[in-house]
Amino acid sequence: MASVRIREAKEGDCGNILRLIRELAEYEKLLDQVKITEEALRADGFGENPFYHCLVAEILPAPGQPQGQGIGSKIIRKVAEVALDKGCSQFRLAVLDWNKRAMDLYKALGAQDLTEAEGWHSFRFEREAMRELAGK
Repeated sequence: MASVRIREAKEGDCGNILRLIRELAEYEKLLDQVKITEEALRADGFGENPFYHCLVAEILPAPGQPQGQGIGSKIIRKVAEVALDKGCSQFRLAVLDWNKRAMDLYKALGAQDLTEAEGWHSFRFEREAMRELAGK
């Protein structure tokens, strides 16, 4: 299996983080919804009061081994560790309904599908709706 090192993101990682956001959005057929810039990632994640925290997986493939085996599990385990260290009692993941592979992984790791278990649906307010609500 490939060797994986998971670490806190640094400001210099913002270009690669944005690239990965775009690659994920393309995979999820949502590329048209990516409006973030590298500058915004820098400002929002690495200022005095960051809006987000990010982990980076550095992958060193082992000769003859397929790249990517088990990396999702390792990242989720690290997120659980960081969340507990920060005093969180839970963390949540969003997944599109067609991404069965991700859902199967999350369930195998012990996540509860809230749509199935409790009927929860996820809602989002975007900029225009927010402006209207705020009267701006």
